Amino acid sequence: MSSHKPGDPLSLNRLYGRSSGHPLRKGQQELIDRLLPAIAVPAEGEITAAALFGEDRPLHFEIGFGSGEHLAARAEMLPDDGFIGAEPFLNGVATALGHVRDRRLANVRLWRGDALDVLQRLPNGALNFLYLLHPDPWPKARHAKRRMVNDRPLDLFASKLRPGGEFRLATDDPTYLAWSLMVMQRHSAQFEWLAQSPKDFLEPPHGWIETRYGAKSRREGRRPYYLRYVRT
Repeated sequence: MSSHKPGDPLSLNRLYGRSSGHPLRKGQQELIDRLLPAIAVPAEGEITAAALFGEDRPLHFEIGFGSGEHLAARAEMLPDDGFIGAEPFLNGVATALGHVRDRRLANVRLWRGDALDVLQRLPNGALNFLYLLHPDPWPKARHAKRRMVNDRPLDLFASKLRPGGEFRLATDDPTYLAWSLMVMQRHSAQFEWLAQSPKDFLEPPHGWIETRYGAKSRREGRRPYYLRYVRT
């Protein structure tokens, strides 16, 4: 287990930042009104693969899916698996719904809101993969408690991943990278880092779907870092 102490300011009751941006276009609003209710994660109760997809299947969960390009590409790649994505930003949800519609993805369920609310309702050991790709780095030291990579969220991640399940983390922020390595080291009894050499986290591994943000980061000269951990 992790070594954080009671009273650490690492609450799971969290949702920071804005939830919407520019007004939605008509087509996007129609997706929110019509498609989202059909594929939304239920607001209450336990969340299982059978409840979401009508049968047991491997489950993937993406925290903060942005515009949904990674979620959609992985779901298309693995049509027999189930994918859950959580994102509080309305405009991102609308864009992700467009991917679901255009690719006719029947194996995706979305939640507009805080990912931790959904994770807490999953059975322990339910997830095969958990993705946290380019989260907000909250670069100021006084905001460090807002970072998703923190002790209490990581305890939750560990409980929801099955043994052998994989946690994938990407960031282009060197401060967030150093922070993540430090915090993940505190959880070495729960997570084993898969890197064997520097190239293992400096280049995306085979089958890694680059996010739009990750591609932009490369174009602008920032290096993304790719961290893979397996649940022990």
